[in-house]
Amino acid sequence: MRKTLAIAISLACLTLLTSARLPDQAPVPQQKPSDTAETPPAASVPKPEPKPATPDTKQPDNAPKAEAKPVAPLEKQGPKLPSQQSLEEQHLTIEAESDAEHSECVRELQSLGVVFKDISRIDDGNGCGIDKPIKVSDVLPGIKLKPDGVFRCPVALALARWMKESVIPAAAVAAKDQGAIVSVNQASSYICRLRNSAETGKISEHARGNAVDVASFSFEKGEDIAVQPRREDSTLVGAFQRTVSAAGCLYFMTVLDPESDAAHETHFHLDVLQRKGGYRYCH
Repeated sequence: MRKTLAIAISLACLTLLTSARLPDQAPVPQQKPSDTAETPPAASVPKPEPKPATPDTKQPDNAPKAEAKPVAPLEKQGPKLPSQQSLEEQHLTIEAESDAEHSECVRELQSLGVVFKDISRIDDGNGCGIDKPIKVSDVLPGIKLKPDGVFRCPVALALARWMKESVIPAAAVAAKDQGAIVSVNQASSYICRLRNSAETGKISEHARGNAVDVASFSFEKGEDIAVQPRREDSTLVGAFQRTVSAAGCLYFMTVLDPESDAAHETHFHLDVLQRKGGYRYCH
């Protein structure tokens, strides 16, 4: 029975094998995309932009030149600082003085014996001038101001007080053998200019009638005491100059002496410039 079944299965398999046929022609494989496919028209291909030239790259002679961009105009320079301006560029004006304050100052000069006279208003333009100027010939009784000085009344008052309360007492000790002081010799009073006679910068207090430069003191006998560098001067004359220089700051708002700078080696610069808070500059 089993043998008969095996024979039947074998016969069936043989029949299937003999009935199967291969196709007459194998299937044709699909063609791969060609490596030489048609490219789009040249007109549609974007052209590369030329690389901008650098300092180290030289462009060929026939290379297209990039269109020059318009250059923005340079910014205008700002206004000059006051330290860079001439007197004309500063457009200054003369400061008005109070009638009441001037009258009070005049009364004090008279009480001290200062010899002076009122003169006409000075206006030299560009802020140079004095609203109520005076001309001083004697800083105190018996003490001349040489040459006569022109400035505002507060300068004359500070000068008279300094001389009476500080300079004369100091000279009585330091130069007692030379007698009394007979004149104060000034190097500059009113003059229209900038500080230190520079071409640019702030206006000088001399140009506003606020300053006087003292160059020396003359005595009844003996030599004048000139203002000069005396920091290392160990004599009584050196002590006298240092004393009156320091005392000057009790009366004036600014005191510059020969130790300040080269511009003041031959005189004291004394002025009454008012600063905020009553600040004084003494050097």
